[in-house]
Formats: sequence, structure tokens, C-alpha cells
Amino acid sequence: MSTYLAQPCDEGVVRAERTTSPAPAVAGRWVLAATILGSSMASIDGTVVNVALPYLQTDLKATVAGVQWVIEAYSLFLAALLLVGGSLGDRLGRRFVFLAGTVIFTAASIICGLAPGLSSLIAARSMQGMGAALLVPGSLSIISSVFPVAQRGRAIGTWAGFSAITTGLGPVAGGWLVQNVSWRAIFFLNVPLAMAVVLISLRWVPDTKDETTGGTDWWGALLATVGLGGIVFGLIQATSGSPVWLVWGAGTLGIASLVAFVLVEQRVPFPMMPLSLFRSRTFLGTNLLTLLLYGALGGVLFFVPFDLIRIQGYSATAAGAALLPFIVIMFTLSRWSGGLIDRYGARLPLMVGPALAGIGFGLFALPGIGGSYWTTFFPAIVVMALGMSVAVAPLTTAVMNAVDREHVGSASGINNAASRVAGLLAIAVFGIIAVAVFRLNLGHALRSLPLTASARQALLQQADKLTGLPVPPHLSSIDAAMVHQAMATAFVGSFRVLMLIGGSLAVLSAAVAGLTIGGGKQRAPADVSPEEEPSTPSAAS
Repeated sequence: MSTYLAQPCDEGVVRAERTTSPAPAVAGRWVLAATILGSSMASIDGTVVNVALPYLQTDLKATVAGVQWVIEAYSLFLAALLLVGGSLGDRLGRRFVFLAGTVIFTAASIICGLAPGLSSLIAARSMQGMGAALLVPGSLSIISSVFPVAQRGRAIGTWAGFSAITTGLGPVAGGWLVQNVSWRAIFFLNVPLAMAVVLISLRWVPDTKDETTGGTDWWGALLATVGLGGIVFGLIQATSGSPVWLVWGAGTLGIASLVAFVLVEQRVPFPMMPLSLFRSRTFLGTNLLTLLLYGALGGVLFFVPFDLIRIQGYSATAAGAALLPFIVIMFTLSRWSGGLIDRYGARLPLMVGPALAGIGFGLFALPGIGGSYWTTFFPAIVVMALGMSVAVAPLTTAVMNAVDREHVGSASGINNAASRVAGLLAIAVFGIIAVAVFRLNLGHALRSLPLTASARQALLQQADKLTGLPVPPHLSSIDAAMVHQAMATAFVGSFRVLMLIGGSLAVLSAAVAGLTIGGGKQRAPADVSPEEEPSTPSAAS
């Protein structure tokens, strides 16, 4: 999934953990530098890869299913192993696991940059996801273990602010590299960052553990990975001409594994996802809202670069910069939105924010082909950003308020993982819809063109590429231009359907908030004091 903004409940994960090794002020600055650079590696990677997808697709001659797997392979292992990565840091040492994740992530990045084909790239992206599952929760748990409660607010603000800046610059720098060097160059951005993370961590970051932590839920992690992987595989391969038995078999295996996952989580002593938390109506509602809203966001942002680059003619640099207002608005309004729950309670912001984001998604459906960025895509990006800004901070606070204090860490980690699972599933489902609508639109447009039946059939057989379909070589320049126009128009029609679906999901998430979340005013839970810190360690740190 796209990571153009911080995931919900990052702050909740930090605030929930215990301070085990307070650092002096000088060391604290270096700790923040290491965690900011480490988490930025994962966020930058997500943004620049999205911008590179259209170029990558052309170079590797991939279908839309192939480029989906470039994103999904990474997201699958990150989403499924995120909670386990946090518990490993508690048991084996937070710095050790953080550095292990950094090394694995960077090694995989180098392999991605050197990958000779699509299969090897997807395998390396899977390895990246595994590294990120150690790196991302590790950066959060290090902050909580090093900074005392009284200093966490400022540390969180600094970490979030600089992370937002690096996330915003990522797609612009990555777009420039894609345009002027190669899509492969974007994966080498991580190497100098990783070297700095390792050097700073070895010198300044203490290696802390939680001696009271329980075991690691390996069965849960395995079943979650197989379950999500089976469902996503079945959904994506449904558009690529795979045998029906393979598609249905993978989907069935995925569903059966998720059922087994639920059964296992009810019985293991230290579950990665304590199901008892879902007895809270608010907690259930916030996670359902997260699945719908972040699913819409992930699906929309996956396809926007294809429209900007393939159809609208943006360069990779311009496409990367096009979404920069989203980051700026999110960063600028983050502190203001954090106070909304104090004034209005959780329900109103979580109804207004997703509904506003849904309008933004819907505005993406208005542009045709051509036109100024400022009158086509900029309004949609601004409205989408305003909606997400209103929603994210109240969502974090609502999740933290929905459970007892000793379960805040687990609840925050689950919601964080839910946002990643949402994007994982949405990209797969959006892909099916995109190909089906594109093929239908293209077939209708080609009937009015002077093409032979075999030429039409050849084009329709490659509809699963969505963009960059080869035009039959025997056509005149005029006929070839008409075919290109038909393909562009068919894509825009498909893109509009996806944007409207995204908008509908966001509006539905607003309705979920209205039905499940209480309307009373609530203050964000105070930071846990040393005397009140959780006695039960969180596996979601």
C-alpha cells in the first residue's frame, strides 16, 4: 500500500510503552535521528515505488497484475509480520531487531535495484517487507524505551515532523531519478540512509529489552501471512488469465487460513491480535473505519500515478511533486486536528473527515485528458488531504480510548496493521475492477475504428496491461492515433470508476463512525506515568 502519510496509531504505539533506558539529551537527539532515518527508509520506499510503477511496467513488459505484486509483495509481509516484529524487539533487544530490519531492508533494496526480471524483483520486495516488519515497529519502540513520559510528546512531534518532510521529498527525488537515471536507481536511495542508521545506532542507541514479555505468536504470524497471501494471490491472478482452479484454490486456502488464525488467537497464551479487544464497540468500529478509509486511500493512490504519467503526460518528477500538497497539508494540520477530539468528541471528526476525503476521491473522477494541474488534480488532492487530516489524529485517540490502559499498545498496533492490510486488499480488488472496466470500455471504443477483427482481439487480449498496449504495426499514423486515443479514453473511464468506488468506501467509513463511535467529548489519554505503565507488555510495539 501507499505510504504518503503516517499510519494511524503510530503515536499510540509510542505512548503505550515503558521507558526502560532513559537517554541524556545529547544521546536523545541521535536516537531521534536514527529512528527518523530508519522509518523514513520505509516511507520513502513506498512513495517512490508508486511513482516508478509506470516506467517499471514498460521496462519489464509487465501486466497490471505484475506491477500490483511489486507493491503487494512488500505490503503482505509488512502487514502480516508487523506485530511479530514488535514482540521480537521486546524479547531480543530493540536496537538489535531495529538494525536487523535495517540491514535486511537495505540488502533487499540493492537486490531490487539489480533485479534482472519481474519475478526476482517481486521476491526482493517480499524480503523488503520482512525487513520493514522489524524496522518500522523497532523505530517506534526505541523512542518509547529511551524517552521518559514527560519528553515523549516533543519526541513524537519531532519524529513525525521530520518523517513527514522526508516522505514528502521522497517522490520528488525519486521521480527525478526515474526520469533522468532509471527506476532501478530509486532502490539505492536507501543505502546511504541505512549506513547512517547503523553508525548512529551502534554509537548512541541503547539496546533495551522487556524481560517480562511473553512468547512470540509464530503460528499466528504464519496463518496471517498465508491467509492474506492466498486471498491477494487469488484476486490478482484472476485478472491475469491464471487457471480457475488456481485462483479459487488460493482464495479458499487464504480464507481457511484466516479462520484458523482466529481460532489460534483464541487459544495461544500470547496472541499477536488479542480478540477480546474487539468486544469494545468503539474499537471494532474504528478498525472497520480504518479498513474502509485506508483501503480507499491505498487503492486510489496506486492508480493515480498511472493516470498522471501514462494518460496526462506528466514526467516522473512532476507526478511525484503532484501529491506534495497532500503531505504539506497533513503536516501543517496535524497539531490542529489532534485537538478536535477534545472539542467535539471522536464521532464528529470521524464522520466529517472520511466524508470529506470521500469527496476528494470523487473529485479525481472529474478530469478528462489534458488540462492544467491546478484545475484538475490539485482540488482533489487538497480536499482529500483536508479529510484525512481531520480523521487521522482523532482516529488514533479513539482507538487508545476504546480499551483499557494496559492494552493501549496492542490496540494501537492492531489498528496500525489494519491500515496496511486495507491497502493490501484494496489494490488487489481495485485491479480486478480496473481491468474489467478498461476491457469493456476499450471493446466498445474499438468497434467504431477501422480495425480488423484480429487486430481488435489482439488489443483486447492485452487489456490486462491497462496502459502501453502495442498498436498493430500495419495501421496508418491516423488510425494508430485513433487507437491510442481510444485506449486513453478507456483508461480514464476505468480510472473514474475506481475513484468513485474509493469515494464510496470513504463515505461508508464515515457512516460506520456514526453508528459505532460514541459522541461524547473525550480527552486523549494522558501519557502513562512510571507508576501507571502497563504491567502487560504489548506485542505491538
